Amino acid sequence: MYICASFFTMTLANKSNQFKGILWALIGAIAMSNVYIFSKAALTEIHLAQFGFYWFGFGLIWNFIYTVKTGNHKPIKGFSNKTVIIILAIGLMELLSTSLFFIAIKKVENPAVVSFLADVNPLFVALLGFLFLKERFRPKELIGMMLTLIGAIIISYKKDSTISSLFISGSEYIILSAFIYAIGTIIAKKNINKIPPIILSINRVLFLFVLSVILIISLGQSLIIPWHVLLNLFIGSLLGPFLTGLANYTSLQYIEASKSTIIRSSRSLFVLIGAYLYFNILPYNYQLIGGLFTIGGVILISISKKIPQKRKKPFRLSI
Repeated sequence: MYICASFFTMTLANKSNQFKGILWALIGAIAMSNVYIFSKAALTEIHLAQFGFYWFGFGLIWNFIYTVKTGNHKPIKGFSNKTVIIILAIGLMELLSTSLFFIAIKKVENPAVVSFLADVNPLFVALLGFLFLKERFRPKELIGMMLTLIGAIIISYKKDSTISSLFISGSEYIILSAFIYAIGTIIAKKNINKIPPIILSINRVLFLFVLSVILIISLGQSLIIPWHVLLNLFIGSLLGPFLTGLANYTSLQYIEASKSTIIRSSRSLFVLIGAYLYFNILPYNYQLIGGLFTIGGVILISISKKIPQKRKKPFRLSI
């Protein structure tokens, strides 16, 4: 795992910040797309507290191994009290948003509804980024962001869905989770140059693991779970608590919070591809159209660069 991460870091060394940010955001989207599958499979068989204990426990191990191997734990000693408070605040936001997300996964029968409603998160981030981070985008970037978001919504939509079915019991947890996560993302973006992404990733997982331990003890839940569920949690924790968090926070180092979040909404496309490859589930025609929107949007964002304005030569009157 460390060798792969080191190779990936070296590969990105000579790339532009725009390229690095988009690539990390896409990695986060791919990893997150697998979270829906592994978490739903586990939560149908075990209690939420048991799930959290193993999911975030394994995730904590992956994060610590990566941190020690890369030496990113060294800056911790130099953190000011203000920085520590910011880290704790971000951890609390992640704790609330992630807990609400998995409560929704547990309560809502169809995970597609969760994925569909979760697409409101980029809108919250874009609005807060505009208000508090003064994020501005060029026309080509805005079009690309809109196409990506529209594509994600089209893919997540179900033909038999109605407005009432989207707002069934449990949907309120998704909306609230998306809003709280957006606040945490804005705080993280504002301080990402002072706090290494892996520290934020560990902070997130640690908060959630501690909560899971408290729930296990208070609810008297057993730590004994089926082996096949444990295997799912082992694999899923590498993609979720470790890779998703690390990729999402790292992307914030290089690109705007709004752009990063909207690119990550392309996870719906990867869920679609995964379902076809692993379960031989053919996508609907409208989902293919949504996929084209998503791909086109990401490409537009990727190729959009600042065009340097040509300096006008000063007019001189020769006598």
